[in-house]
Amino acid sequence: MNKTHLKKQLSNLSLSMFRKDFFGIYHGSISAKTETSRFIINTKEAIFDAINEKNLIELYFKKDYRWKQASIDANIHYSIYSNISEAKYICFTMPQFTTAYSLNHNVITPMDYFGYSEIGSIEIYNPKQFDDWYDRAQSEITHYFQTKKTNIIVIKGYGVYAYSRDLHDMAKKLAILEKSCRLLMLNNTSATFEFD
Repeated sequence: MNKTHLKKQLSNLSLSMFRKDFFGIYHGSISAKTETSRFIINTKEAIFDAINEKNLIELYFKKDYRWKQASIDANIHYSIYSNISEAKYICFTMPQFTTAYSLNHNVITPMDYFGYSEIGSIEIYNPKQFDDWYDRAQSEITHYFQTKKTNIIVIKGYGVYAYSRDLHDMAKKLAILEKSCRLLMLNNTSATFEFD
């Protein structure tokens, strides 16, 4: 596998997702599995519109000093990679409309054609409390993926984790989900104005 090409792919996708407001300046994570027990992930200091060689680090499943430089989400990515063989790419994003929609709903049921046909209904996972979320996230997200047989989880008030064997397929699914949530929110807003 050409790691330079892989890093370039992650950099390009990161910039695109940053421009769509899926990533914040220091908020989010993106990774790619490189070997059976290794993956590349952004560092803690990564700014998503300018990810380069310095902002991507390769981690071994066996933890060493490099883990201290890696994203706060590295443990979650590790858990997914080590338990789900289909996971080749993983990202954690916080798209505005999807995250906002998750605050007041339990399920996302797209009403647009692409959302309906490509995604269908998605249950919104409620982490209950945020105080100990990072202690639980690693096991709960992986468990959700395995039990629900899905590769996307929308977490109430937190964001979206997704994995895929194909980087562009993962990005496409996240973009469709975000557009569907935007349309749902616009539809709710226009319905409210009609009755006022």
